[in-house]
Amino acid sequence: MSTTGSRQTLVRQWEMLKLLPTRAPGMTARDICQLLNDEGFNVSKRQVERDLEQLSQSFALVCNDKGKPYGWHWMAGAGADMPAISAAEALSLTMVEKVLKPLLPGTVLQSIAPRLNQAKDKLAKLQQSQAFGDWQNKVAYVPATLQQQAPHIDDNVLNTTQLALLHNQCLDVTYEPAGKAPKNYTLHPLGLVQRGVSTYLVATVDPYDDARLFALHRMQQANPRDDKHITVPDGFTLKDYLSDGNLQFSDGVKLALKARINDNLAMHISETPLSEDQAIEASEQGNILTATVNDSWQLRWWIKSMGAQIEILEPAALRQDIASELAETLRAYQ
Repeated sequence: MSTTGSRQTLVRQWEMLKLLPTRAPGMTARDICQLLNDEGFNVSKRQVERDLEQLSQSFALVCNDKGKPYGWHWMAGAGADMPAISAAEALSLTMVEKVLKPLLPGTVLQSIAPRLNQAKDKLAKLQQSQAFGDWQNKVAYVPATLQQQAPHIDDNVLNTTQLALLHNQCLDVTYEPAGKAPKNYTLHPLGLVQRGVSTYLVATVDPYDDARLFALHRMQQANPRDDKHITVPDGFTLKDYLSDGNLQFSDGVKLALKARINDNLAMHISETPLSEDQAIEASEQGNILTATVNDSWQLRWWIKSMGAQIEILEPAALRQDIASELAETLRAYQ
């Protein structure tokens, strides 16, 4: 067997050991096979049975053969808590949880909950250690924007979408666009993207080939199409799709932005630039900012959130749009 084949076998068997329950009646080879295939392993029921027989020679595994179908599980009292976790890994995982918890749907976090709990147990045991014990109480994550609650996503919709994406299957969905009646679509899933607290599916819609965004919390139903696999648009990559500004809700149009900014904002964006070609020059009228950016809803939101710290000079159309919206805002307060 090749090195690659041996590695794949090792990974598959490792995943199999983690799937097995700790008590009777156990899990059947057929169920294990289905779960492994859902995880991306291309394996047959017969291969699973051979793996189980092989693993039972080295691990405390039991086959419950009192009635068909046979179920496999860990022997009573045997430890199935694996793999082991180091103190550094435990600390990293608890910090990752702090960052991800407000961003991801609960069902996504539940899938890694055993590992997160293992990390917490590890740190609890190290509480007296000067090296790691109190470190998690000395670091924190604070979002740079106003924190919002994640929208509710149906568990079945999320799971079905993830599996369809994994197996390159089409999806029949009932989708409710914002402020409109629900519609039925056949989607070709291309990628999942987390933007803030919302999860989006990038997909094409039969019979078109342009990629669009679908918020998972607006999907009411999702069913995989076993008879229909996705068609990927020529040259499509998720990386390029995002680089074009689609998750900024942009049409991909670039702007040569020129603005007057105060010293406070100049200091801030000199450390976190808006673009690679950003330049800031001091003048008698203030700091002049130039940068090439996507013309997007996100850009306009950012400009308005800066208030009096920024004045758009060019392009003229953007300046007029911002001025009109600010005037309308002011009228609301008068």
